[in-house]
Amino acid sequence: MVPFDPAERSPPHEGVARGPVASSVERVRFDISVPQFSGPDGVDAAALAAYLRRAEELDFGGAWVMEQTLGPAPLLAPLETLGYLAALTERIRLGVAVLVTSVQSPAHLAGSLATIDLLSHGRLDIGISAGGGFRKFEAFDVDRETFVGRFLDGLRLMADMWAEGPVDHEGAFFTVRGDIQPKPVQRPRPPLWFGAGARTSLRRAVRYGDAFMGAGSNSTARFAGQVQNLRVALEEADRDPATFPIGKRAYLAVDDDPAAARRSVLDGLRRIYGDSVPGLDEVAVAGTPDDVTAGLAEVIAAGAGTLLLNPITGTPEGDHEQMERLAAEVIPQLSD
Repeated sequence: MVPFDPAERSPPHEGVARGPVASSVERVRFDISVPQFSGPDGVDAAALAAYLRRAEELDFGGAWVMEQTLGPAPLLAPLETLGYLAALTERIRLGVAVLVTSVQSPAHLAGSLATIDLLSHGRLDIGISAGGGFRKFEAFDVDRETFVGRFLDGLRLMADMWAEGPVDHEGAFFTVRGDIQPKPVQRPRPPLWFGAGARTSLRRAVRYGDAFMGAGSNSTARFAGQVQNLRVALEEADRDPATFPIGKRAYLAVDDDPAAARRSVLDGLRRIYGDSVPGLDEVAVAGTPDDVTAGLAEVIAAGAGTLLLNPITGTPEGDHEQMERLAAEVIPQLSD
């Protein structure tokens, strides 16, 4: 599998880090999350469209959705949402972090992702993960003992389906032959951002992936440890760290009342994760604009060259207000 070469792509909303950040990261890309919550009255499509168009006007580098097939949150499905967003936008990159591909059909997934890349004219970023042993594999008819092997075979199959020419794939789990269309715009494929935590998973990310996206459910300290292990893996694989972007999703809330910001972000985290993830009170960045700036500076200093800023108010209007405050009061403090 050929790694994707980011080749000097310059995302729109990036700046030179300064202060405590400057010693660890020269340039930072600022991305924004997409409000995916479906409310009791359905989806406010007009508000979602206004949010994305404004994100593009504010020059965010990318807009990202997430996947939660089984869980407590009423989240819109990620790939269908990305197809809709491709029609709403022109410049901003569109990403998903992360798809647990070990429980999905790689043939269907390859076709859907190629379609989104075509509809967006080559603006797709794909976050993937094998998942963990805690996952409800029985709901997907996947063997818990072999899910990593299934993940790798599926990844190779998707790469084969995206490559030029006919497909001749015979793996341990999947066999596909024939002239498969469509192909994505980006060659050899859209960049793959791996979600991983354990050392073996991070080495896998370096071997098969193009970038790393730290989970929003991880604290900054845990992310820093993952970055250290990732850099060791890059050195062992003789890969240039400059061509392997590192990002992190940061759940956050900006409010002049720090206590209100804290309550807001913790409520949002519980909507997404319920009680399934311990230590959620340690992962959020919340408070006044200065508090959030300081918290994000720590994430950057830990190794994030891409910040996926993730308000979680539960509504496009609430997230829109947060996005405006981030653009006006936080990002200028982190970049020139």
